[in-house]
Amino acid sequence: MNSGIVDSSKGQLPLPGFVCIGVQKGGTTTLHRLLSHHPELVMPRTKELQYFTYNYDRGLEWYLSQWPSADGLRAEITPYYIFHPRAPERLHALCPEIKIFILLRDPLERTLSQYFHSRRLGLEPLEIELALASEEERLRGAEEHLANPGYRHQSHQEHSYLSRSRYELQLNVWQHLFPAAQILVLRSESLFTEPQKVWDRLQTFLGLSTVPFPAHAFGRIHAGQGEAATVSSELKQRIRQILQDTYAFMESLDFQ
Repeated sequence: MNSGIVDSSKGQLPLPGFVCIGVQKGGTTTLHRLLSHHPELVMPRTKELQYFTYNYDRGLEWYLSQWPSADGLRAEITPYYIFHPRAPERLHALCPEIKIFILLRDPLERTLSQYFHSRRLGLEPLEIELALASEEERLRGAEEHLANPGYRHQSHQEHSYLSRSRYELQLNVWQHLFPAAQILVLRSESLFTEPQKVWDRLQTFLGLSTVPFPAHAFGRIHAGQGEAATVSSELKQRIRQILQDTYAFMESLDFQ
C-alpha cells in the first residue's frame, strides 16, 4: 500500500499507512508492544502521538519526525483518536488511504476500567456514581472548544467514561469518511484469548509478510488492580442499561 510522501526540510518523509484509533483501555498498549516486533512496521518513538487531537498545532513536520526511520510501513496507536471530534476529518485530509484498526472492549468493562485508571492517576476525585452522574456537565461545550488546534479538554479526555463507550456514535463518523475495506474492527477480548489469530489477521489486513507471533512480547499491560470487582451488581446493571444501544450495535458487527 502506498501511504504517500510529503515534502519536508529533512527530505521526503512517508506518511503513516496504519493507525489504531482505539479504544482507550482496550488493549492498545499490548498491541503497541506486539507490533513493535514486526520487522516491516515502524512504530514511533512513543505511543500516542496525539497529532490529530491536541498536538495538531505542532504541524506536519513535527508529526512525521516522530518515527525513528523512514523504512517500512509507518504505524501509530492513539486511542483518543476514535473519540476526538476533529480527529477523523484531520486524519482523512492527510491520509485518505490509511488502514485503520479498532479494538472494542466490552462497554461496561471499558467504562469501569477508565474510571479506575483515572482514580489511580489522581485525575478523578469523585466516587464512581457521582463521576458518572457528573459526566454530561463536565463534557458540556467540550467539542466546540476542541475544534481549535492545540486545545486540550481534560474532562473530555479523562472523565468521559460512558461517552467513550458509545461505540456506535464514534464508528459512524469514521465509517462515513473511510471505506469499509480500510477499517478492521476486532474485540479487545480476542487479543488476549486468541492473540495468534489477531496477529495473523493484522498481518493480512496490512499486507505484511507473515512472521511468527512474538510470544515473548505478549502480556497484558496496564490491566488495573481488579477494582471493577468492588462495583455493585446494581450499578453495573444500570450502566449496561445506559449502554444498551452500544451492546445492540456490537451484536450487529461482523467481527472478523
